[in-house]
Amino acid sequence: MAREGGRARRRGQGELEGQVLGALREADGPVTAAWVRQRLGGDLAHTTVVTILTRLLAKDVVARERRGRSFVWTPTADVARLAALRMHRLLDGQRDREAVLASFVTALPPGDEQVLRALLDAADTGLPRSADTGEGRTED
Repeated sequence: MAREGGRARRRGQGELEGQVLGALREADGPVTAAWVRQRLGGDLAHTTVVTILTRLLAKDVVARERRGRSFVWTPTADVARLAALRMHRLLDGQRDREAVLASFVTALPPGDEQVLRALLDAADTGLPRSADTGEGRTED
């Protein structure tokens, strides 16, 4: 567990998956679970790291390849994709999707609301859009 103020702190849901995926993305190529464990500070059990990697494999955000008696792991997506998968899973578990989406959108700060609007506009037109550059946007 992560330490905070000298005592163990429990990680938030999905936090460890994000950290593991982030470590994989920093690697120069395929790496072992032991490498990931060391990269994260070594305070996790090896089995915990393997469990997280296996969960990420099931979510199709990492790939594994047998190398000798163990596996090496590579990322197939970024942390943003993992967060989007979590959001989809949460939304899929709700009965009233419209109410959840409405609540989410109305709680967005103005900057995020504009990014979401631009992304939705780009999806409607089929044009590629980079949310931070305005690339691909057409004027009405």
